[in-house]
Amino acid sequence: MPRSEAVFPAGRHALYERHGYSAAVRSGDLLFVSGQVGSRPDGSPEPDFERQVRLAFDNLRAVLEAGGCGLEDILEVTSFHTDPEAQLETVLAVKNAVFPQPPYPAWTAVGVTWLAGFDFEIKVTARVPEAA
Repeated sequence: MPRSEAVFPAGRHALYERHGYSAAVRSGDLLFVSGQVGSRPDGSPEPDFERQVRLAFDNLRAVLEAGGCGLEDILEVTSFHTDPEAQLETVLAVKNAVFPQPPYPAWTAVGVTWLAGFDFEIKVTARVPEAA
């Protein structure tokens, strides 16, 4: 059975260390990415919702890259929304730019009441390409 290995994007290890979790865990050819939010460089939430969603995807890309993956390797997505009805149009516009064509990953969207000051969070499972 393969050993699991923690994965961290460059420059953000301290954030995860402070909170006691890994940005992602690689086990065999799977990468399990923890929820990513649209945080500014100082860790605070980006106040503009669309920019917050875009930053969350940027942070997701960085973790995927650190684990040897890209957006095209994502199998499954779970997103968390503080106001799904009001936010859906914006999230879909960003999602459609990130995933412009099939095959699309499986996706589950969940409405929540609290995301530590953020309004959107995205977590994924990806398959690590053989070359990685």
